[in-house]
Amino acid sequence: MDGAVDAHGKKRQDPPSAAEGAVASHTNGAMGSIQKKLELSRLREKIHHTRNDLLHDLNRNVDDFVQDVLSQVEQSIAPPSDLSWSSPAREKDGSLPDKVFVCRNSVLTDLFEIDHIRTIYNIFSAILIVFAMNTLLHDLMEYGRIDLKFELIRWAFGHFPIVMSTWVCMKLSTVLILYPAFCRWATQRSGWFARSSPRVYNLSWTFAYVMFQVAFLIFPLRVISIYHLPLASTLAITMEQARLIMKAHAFVRENATKVLHFKPKSGGRESSEVPIPAFSHYLYFLFAPTLVYRDSYPRSPACRWDYVFTNLAQVVACLLYTYYIFIRFCVPVFKNFTEDHVTSKRIILSVFSCMLPGTLALFVGFFAILHSWLNAFAEMLRFGDRLFYKDWWNSTSFANYYRTWNVVVHDWLYTYVYKDVYWLLGREQRSVAMFTVFLISAMFHEYILAVSFGFCYPVLFIMFAGGGFSFIFLTNKRKQRTWNIFMWVSLFTGNGILMTLYSMEWYARENCPPFSDSRIVDYFVPRSWICRILPDALP
Repeated sequence: MDGAVDAHGKKRQDPPSAAEGAVASHTNGAMGSIQKKLELSRLREKIHHTRNDLLHDLNRNVDDFVQDVLSQVEQSIAPPSDLSWSSPAREKDGSLPDKVFVCRNSVLTDLFEIDHIRTIYNIFSAILIVFAMNTLLHDLMEYGRIDLKFELIRWAFGHFPIVMSTWVCMKLSTVLILYPAFCRWATQRSGWFARSSPRVYNLSWTFAYVMFQVAFLIFPLRVISIYHLPLASTLAITMEQARLIMKAHAFVRENATKVLHFKPKSGGRESSEVPIPAFSHYLYFLFAPTLVYRDSYPRSPACRWDYVFTNLAQVVACLLYTYYIFIRFCVPVFKNFTEDHVTSKRIILSVFSCMLPGTLALFVGFFAILHSWLNAFAEMLRFGDRLFYKDWWNSTSFANYYRTWNVVVHDWLYTYVYKDVYWLLGREQRSVAMFTVFLISAMFHEYILAVSFGFCYPVLFIMFAGGGFSFIFLTNKRKQRTWNIFMWVSLFTGNGILMTLYSMEWYARENCPPFSDSRIVDYFVPRSWICRILPDALP
């Protein structure tokens, strides 16, 4: 029907008939059904994609978990870093297992993937910002200006060109002297002199190797003495010197054994068959973040340069962190050292006031060197095994702490000191092998500090080789968490003692006259014990 016309001449719509209403209702119902089916289809597709994503993530996590378990199993079979020095694991023939390299991340690299652990990293970053603000505001309030010259850092890293030149000379000596000399010794063992007098031949080359190591010790010391290098520059040279000495010994120790056990095949040319490592292997080892030599190491697929720059930036941040710690907590307390400081009351108060900044400096140094610096070089060299440390902070015994604090050095001590002494003296003399390891480690630490500070004050040597060694037996096989608290209290106390005594001695040598006209005597006598302040020494 067309409908009626209203008063204005417009056509008025009639209400829909029953049939039209039924059709409309059916149409609306059909459209609603289609819409529901479309929503159901989209929901089903979304669930399908979600399920695939979950399965993909689950498979990836399972694969990672299996890989971690396999790595831990391999490490439990033959890892130097997991062995207890008090009761070392042994293979069936009675010999100790060797270091096994596998691809794995550093502990903190994995832990930082967890938001809760990442927050701790953020807290330390916030503390750095607060330290910087504190120092800037202090300069502004006290002196009316902001000092951004970082004079302490500039002084500590003085004579940088001399440091780099010395580093290049040390590196070249290991490349141009040690490697060719080793190849010469290995290839000439088939000569007339070596065959007629093999013992004399080997001993003469051993003496030459020892003289090389002695010269390697003396040359950097002469440079430090001539140019009067400051603290950080000296520390960099001595640490690199110790690193290259250990690398040189690792290379010679590993490959000399292969050469001595080498038996040429009949009819072959002996010199061409001698197992001499390729120069590229040796050169890679010199830069790789490990002290245990292998002809090859597990490698990562590619270098992530953004990861390299991030770690190097963290090293710079840690340097600033250390700067602020010493500027705010160390220098103001000890720079005006007087004889009044050498009292039991002042020493005890200073130790407790230095516990927190000393331990904080320990954290920062650990993170800068053992995590950021080594990971940066490992990434650049695509070095796969990045277990440079373990979860030492969870240790309940000092034996476990020493094994997990610095895995890189521990592996070298285990492989080339502990195992050799164990092989020479037998399994009954394990305590002698362990003591030898501690003695050599303590001597290396004390050598680096004595040369860097410019005086011999064997506080660390006594604490490390004395108290630290005895704590191994005190906390041996302790599993209760209270022993972890004991370890942390010991670390806090030890760091407070080290920071206090070394700071007192450093500023005593700035403010006090020499004990003797003999430089050697004055080098070994603690001046903080016999300080007599010069009238014009203090401002």
